Amino acid sequence: MHFPSATDPDRDCAVVSGGLYVVATPIGNLADITLRALRVLQDVDLVAAEDTRHTGRLLSHYQIKNRLLALHEHNEARQTPALLARLDSGAAIALATDAGTPTVSDPGYRLVQAAVHAGCAVIPIPGVCAATTALSVSGLPTDAFVFVGFVARKSGKRRAQLDALSSYPQTLIFYESPRRVQPLLDDLLTNLGDRPAMLGREMTKFHEEFLHGRLSEIRDRLQSRQDIKGEITLLVGGAAPGDMTIDRLIPELTRRLAEGGAGLAQLAKQMAAETGVSRKTIYAEALKLRKSCPHSLSEK
Repeated sequence: MHFPSATDPDRDCAVVSGGLYVVATPIGNLADITLRALRVLQDVDLVAAEDTRHTGRLLSHYQIKNRLLALHEHNEARQTPALLARLDSGAAIALATDAGTPTVSDPGYRLVQAAVHAGCAVIPIPGVCAATTALSVSGLPTDAFVFVGFVARKSGKRRAQLDALSSYPQTLIFYESPRRVQPLLDDLLTNLGDRPAMLGREMTKFHEEFLHGRLSEIRDRLQSRQDIKGEITLLVGGAAPGDMTIDRLIPELTRRLAEGGAGLAQLAKQMAAETGVSRKTIYAEALKLRKSCPHSLSEK
């Protein structure tokens, strides 16, 4: 395979000596890599990889031989001083993770930060990122978005995070594993309401799939499956300017309090799913109204 050299018209593909090169790699399809990235991976003195076996297969596919060093979340702090010393001596080092752009919900942040603070050259080699790949085909607003990444695994912390995001007008971008996507969808419905969304699964791979629709529709489609496989990127529409506010919701909330039935927590969950107002906000308002409701609910 021919890689552009310093004598080619496109001299930006040539590697300059010294510096940390942050190299984006494919998230699935190995053809989704740039010529510049291949040239960098070939010419640097060292490739710091999240998983040397994974990156080794990529290099082998393109017949590139280079030294690999493991750099992942468990050893990044320990490896960074030695890598900084090499950068300071003029070495060229590539940073690559298993898939996509390093530091975006992947290791590498500590090394990049340390290199910047040390005055080392840090050069981006752009390419694939799951967040922007999904955003480009989502059909949701792209002029402004918030990258959330992975949310907390524990339900309480996860719901607190989603409550904080409930009023954001920007498109929200989440990463999630296939075995935790259902709880995330349930909590999104409870805390944000039934918003338009898009779920990308196995992007750029053979079984690539995109599910468009409301959060409830996507959840129901996944629930009908025996198994869910592949890493998931989930995009959720932001809060609309005309979305229901708690002030507009008070009459309906008062009526339901008077009717009795479910506890406050269940009522807040139901109305959050129906209106888009956060569960936490509805619950707090219900507590205030309970004293004036003739048949108020017991707190549950």
